[in-house]
Amino acid sequence: MITIDTIGQAYARLRGKHVLTPLLEYEHINDLVGGRVLFKAENLQRTGSFKFRGAYNKIASLDDRQRARGVVTFSSGNHAQGVAAAAKSFNIPATAVMPDDAPVLKIQNTRRLGAQVILYDRRTGDRRAIAENITQETGAIMVPPFDDEMVIAGQGTIGIEITEQLEAVRAPADILLCPAGGGGLIAGVSTATRALTPTLDVYCVEPEEFDDTCRSLKRGERVANEPGRTSICDAIVTQMPGELTFQINHANLSGGFAVSDQQVGSAVNELFEMTKLVVEPGGAVGFAALRSGALALNGRTAVVILSGGNVDLVQFRKNFDMEMRN
Repeated sequence: MITIDTIGQAYARLRGKHVLTPLLEYEHINDLVGGRVLFKAENLQRTGSFKFRGAYNKIASLDDRQRARGVVTFSSGNHAQGVAAAAKSFNIPATAVMPDDAPVLKIQNTRRLGAQVILYDRRTGDRRAIAENITQETGAIMVPPFDDEMVIAGQGTIGIEITEQLEAVRAPADILLCPAGGGGLIAGVSTATRALTPTLDVYCVEPEEFDDTCRSLKRGERVANEPGRTSICDAIVTQMPGELTFQINHANLSGGFAVSDQQVGSAVNELFEMTKLVVEPGGAVGFAALRSGALALNGRTAVVILSGGNVDLVQFRKNFDMEMRN
């Protein structure tokens, strides 16, 4: 299992390689939600999301002989970009298996970073199977998007930073809201904060129809989402929590919330208008939980992780236009 020591080692590997993203506060948002909100802006991270952290830590933990074989991953986009950037920093080849309906920006950026991109149909294809076939044929090392100790530890470095930043501004927090797809980000963050700030209640936030972590927490076992559903939150639409991540999250989390696409769209637009931050839908679900009333702060302080900002201009405009019509 991941420990604070494992995450501390990841933090040492990442030092000087990643962006120490800010913890941002806006008085008008505090007034809107009736409490204090501090945004951990991982949309400002290298490659536009938190994923660089876990990808870099995983590749850095390999020995030279393993790295020389190259790496392969499967991802809807953010993790693919993180792996591509981390592989480029080590000057090794990378391959990313991505759905053919992934945002164009994410596909283009992954290629621009030097990775080979293999597209598949998410309705009929099995991305993990495709990636595993590549590892068998080429000997490349798999860098999973979430169910891997080194990946989780890398994401957990956000928890260390949040703790240090809260201390610096003398703002003890009561609640942390974190997006959840496969669960790697929140597993790492909750492990770090449980060790460093044990009074902090950590909650996952997911899209409606993809609330597998919320439902799994209630059931005490992993449950899957119904197939065939869609959401604008492409970055966090996994079918089931990871085996390793669910073990950690079941032990660490205080619960979870689900938000609608309309609520997420409104949150994306409000973040842009009120903070000038561009946040992709999957990265804005925590703020959507506050703005929708799913969670009332009642004077408390919440940290909200904005996990990514990789949304292309065309889609961003569509979201904005849809919100204006509503």
